[in-house]
Amino acid sequence: MPDVQYRTHRLGPVEVFYREAGPAEAPVILLLHGFPTSSHMFRDLIPLLADRYRVIAPDLPGFGLTRAPARGSFDYSFDTLADVLGQFVEGMGLKRYALYIFDYGAPTGLRLAMAHPERVTAIISQNGNAYLEGLSQEWEAWQAYWRDPTEANRARCRAALTNDFIRAQYEQGAPAGRVAPDGYTLDQFFMHRPEAADIQLDLILSYRTNVALYPAFQGYFRQHQPPLLAIWGRNDPYFLPAGAEAYRRDLPKAEVQLLDTGHFALETHHREIAGAIRRFLAA
Repeated sequence: MPDVQYRTHRLGPVEVFYREAGPAEAPVILLLHGFPTSSHMFRDLIPLLADRYRVIAPDLPGFGLTRAPARGSFDYSFDTLADVLGQFVEGMGLKRYALYIFDYGAPTGLRLAMAHPERVTAIISQNGNAYLEGLSQEWEAWQAYWRDPTEANRARCRAALTNDFIRAQYEQGAPAGRVAPDGYTLDQFFMHRPEAADIQLDLILSYRTNVALYPAFQGYFRQHQPPLLAIWGRNDPYFLPAGAEAYRRDLPKAEVQLLDTGHFALETHHREIAGAIRRFLAA
């Protein structure tokens, strides 16, 4: 079993925590987590890939163990997350890599791909959306905040930051009794840190910029035709399977695989996802 290393990389005022495993000269897979989690979500996947690949999973600013400045001196937006990620990639000397994009990691990673398409060898989208048809009705409270960013609409979004909601994100649509409490318990802990809730509310508002970029993401797909595997929890209440199927509109050779689980598909299907990634990247 490959050893996983736990490290930090300083980028000015940000100290990025990341997990890394695999041979230094092997092809790179960059794993990008989503809301409200961290690189911890990849704890079971990394060892299943690291015999053949150099696997790197950073915590984005505002998440996990990455340290970043307070809200008043740091812009918690998706443009900033992508900028920090770009600096991380440069600092790590990564010239070519496959992207694993999940949830918030999708718009963050796709900004990186548009900036440097020559570096992206392939994309694995695990419930990582880039199409309007992928958004379910569960987004209504967030969309209301995007349309009218009042304090009242911001307050309604706090429902997504509660312990009950975080746990439900993990368990909805997943096979009963298959989701370990480790992931959602850690996420709940991180959400109770000072400023954490307001940082997440800032990012919820910033998410509207991602939807605005969907046409640009799709233009990137059409122009550069990156090999893409969309492997999706079909029971995800937030990102619908239609979002996975939509990739084929711009990437006719995209592979789409739907799994009988929910949003956090790795919690129940990490072996199946690892096998699919290995087959996909070896093709």
